[in-house]
Amino acid sequence: MRKVFAVFVGPLLWCLFSCSVAMGQNQIKLSGYSFSASNPVVGKILASEKLPNVKLSSKSETLFTLGKDNTIQVKKSALQTPADFLELVLVSENGKTDTFHIVKDEFVSNRVIAHRGAWKNTGATENSIAALQHAIKMGCTGSEFDIHMSSDSVLFVHHDHDMNGVHLEKTPAAELAKLKLANGESLPTLEAHLLEGLKQNKTKLILEIKPSSISKERGQALAQKVVEMVQKHKAQGWVDYISFDYDILKKVLELDPYARVAYLEGNKTPAELAKDGFFGLDYNQGHLQKNPHWIEEAHQLGLTVNVWTVNDPKVMDWLLERNVDFITTNEPELLLEKVKK
Repeated sequence: MRKVFAVFVGPLLWCLFSCSVAMGQNQIKLSGYSFSASNPVVGKILASEKLPNVKLSSKSETLFTLGKDNTIQVKKSALQTPADFLELVLVSENGKTDTFHIVKDEFVSNRVIAHRGAWKNTGATENSIAALQHAIKMGCTGSEFDIHMSSDSVLFVHHDHDMNGVHLEKTPAAELAKLKLANGESLPTLEAHLLEGLKQNKTKLILEIKPSSISKERGQALAQKVVEMVQKHKAQGWVDYISFDYDILKKVLELDPYARVAYLEGNKTPAELAKDGFFGLDYNQGHLQKNPHWIEEAHQLGLTVNVWTVNDPKVMDWLLERNVDFITTNEPELLLEKVKK
């Protein structure tokens, strides 16, 4: 039975991500998905040769301008919109349309990322919808959560590969949906987590793609499904990606060249990350305490620096003194008090 499963699943997974890539080759991509009153430039259209002469839809012409160099900018009359985002519709010469949500950048910049949401001191369960809601309510700059894929390719939010002895990757979604968290919630899907996060524009969604415990190929398929889900809900402006699997992050960048990705493992120099187009490094506190020069090197290369998982007040102070960009913590309340000072 195992041999038959392997023979069948291998080609199936290959088709899952290779065929999907082929289908998505004509998709219009952007170099940015946000705007603010002080920076109305959204970014540039990245259209392939098969999609020439991209233009704004008639409705989008009331909100945006499109320059000759394919730069999209929010019109002055739309900058003060009370909405969290503006809808941008682009039309190609062959009649294909692509729709994007351009988020109004009101994300807080206090450097505090709630690890698996804000759960430890709130009574919520880690990686629950409630933990995300608490992180947003308390004003964290980001809320981190972890993604696995069921045996039938549905994406779920959970840290470990198993829950109560149930292996997530080897179990169909219908069975995983029956699992309950300690706070009574059903095991959340990525879709549900995104939909909750998209109700606001103050806290970023820090999406960790877990390496597959089964195969590298399955990890690549997981990356594909995650990016597709983010694009389906037009959440690019809200989501940053992180992973311990370098190839997963490279796959994300292959699918979305301007995605914000940061590496967790700690075995790459800032120069290596910059060369591969990464947004930042996201290393354990021990790695940066041994290599404090990486903080300055990363900043010189235009990379952000995040540090996990920091719960010790003295380590928080050490990192804040060195001007790291973000700190991931199970104690967001404590860190919020520190950054206010």
